[in-house]
Amino acid sequence: MLPCYVLLDLETTGSNPVLDRITEVAVMRVEQGEVVAKWSRLLNPGQRIPPFIQQLTGIDDAMVAGAPAFGEVLPELLAVLDGAVLVAHNVRFDHGFLKQAAAREGVDLRVKTLCTVRLSRKLYPQARGHGLDAIMRRHGLHTTARHRAMGDVELLHQWLHIAQTELGTAAVQTAAQELLCGSASLPPHLETPVDDIPEAPGVYLFYGEGEVPLYIGKSVRLRARVLSHFQADHRDARELRLAQEVRRVEWRETAGEFGALLLEMRLIKELQPLLNRQLRRERQLCAWRLAEDPVARPLLTLMRGDELDPRFFPQLYGCYRSKRQAVEALRALVQRHALCPQAVGLESGKGRCFAQQIGQCKGVCCGLESAERHHARLQLALAAERLRAWPYAGPVGLREHSLEQDRTEVHVFDQWRHLGTARCETDVAELMESRHETKSGGFDLDIYRLLLSRLSGAKGPPPDLIRRR
Repeated sequence: MLPCYVLLDLETTGSNPVLDRITEVAVMRVEQGEVVAKWSRLLNPGQRIPPFIQQLTGIDDAMVAGAPAFGEVLPELLAVLDGAVLVAHNVRFDHGFLKQAAAREGVDLRVKTLCTVRLSRKLYPQARGHGLDAIMRRHGLHTTARHRAMGDVELLHQWLHIAQTELGTAAVQTAAQELLCGSASLPPHLETPVDDIPEAPGVYLFYGEGEVPLYIGKSVRLRARVLSHFQADHRDARELRLAQEVRRVEWRETAGEFGALLLEMRLIKELQPLLNRQLRRERQLCAWRLAEDPVARPLLTLMRGDELDPRFFPQLYGCYRSKRQAVEALRALVQRHALCPQAVGLESGKGRCFAQQIGQCKGVCCGLESAERHHARLQLALAAERLRAWPYAGPVGLREHSLEQDRTEVHVFDQWRHLGTARCETDVAELMESRHETKSGGFDLDIYRLLLSRLSGAKGPPPDLIRRR
């Protein structure tokens, strides 16, 4: 397949490489098609093995009590990995555990990786499943040591042999090289293994040498989106800068796209990444408030900052990111509908306005049009810009669930403000009860627009709502 590679499998106490530990490691080094090294070791994880893991693997606490710690076998492991490509089924899992375990021993593990799940998809695109059990069924493979490290390594070795027999050695080599080359364009200083990044919804953060992120983005497929930045670095100045400066990638998984959008908005506003131009914290938001009295002057008053209270939204129109933007929008609306710039507050003075003199005002300023009629026309012109009142009696939660991740999140809102995201019913109830005490900040235009489109069903089906009882 490859000139030199190491088939590897780990058994662990769980799925979190930071919190859990390795209980067994098995390796098989293959050079020019020949097995030149093969061994397995039980390891003492330094923590209890959960019962369901014991049942799955057959490895219990008594078996590892006298086994060496990971640090004792690390030199032997590094020797067998030297100059080879690390090959594993779902290599992100095994590589993540190895890298974390090595880091705890003061070793920065750097090795090329190849995932046999991805290789199976590439070689057998017509197949439905590419997990190890699916591969066993598809090719008639058998083992008496499933979920033991060496048993799974031997299964992979058998499968690679069968694949080369069925498809030809050249085809398998080409597919493996293509998968390896897929990471050849990665930035040379990138410390984070891209295979560790999940293909799940969430938010990713690019960091350089400093603590302030270079860039924050979101995606329903995190790994693919991160890689896309580096594939386009020769065509885009921003992508080129990212590729030159990025050192590490962090990510936070969510249950779905909506949660990723919310998290991206919050993190950009909190962390102020250098290369994000949109979704920055708004400090000059403003909207027009319409006077109820038709003869009031001016008819429109600019409301700013904390004055943008959702309780008064039915009297507010348009939401702008600056006073200049608000004035320009109003001036265009006045001209389009032949309204009086003097009456609305764009111009000072009394009596006949200049717009009326040139035929662009119907004359409320000089008695040619009644104040009531002008007020009604102004309301009609502004109708499309009217801010929506909160449509519920209290807070609501929007439930989002991922079947693939078996992950549920509830995003809690009240008066267009995002109060927080919860993953259990208790946290949902607490968020809803504490809405009065929650310091959620002022009105956020981006949250308002996102939530409005979600509630209206403009982007997908209406959400699963949870209301306070």
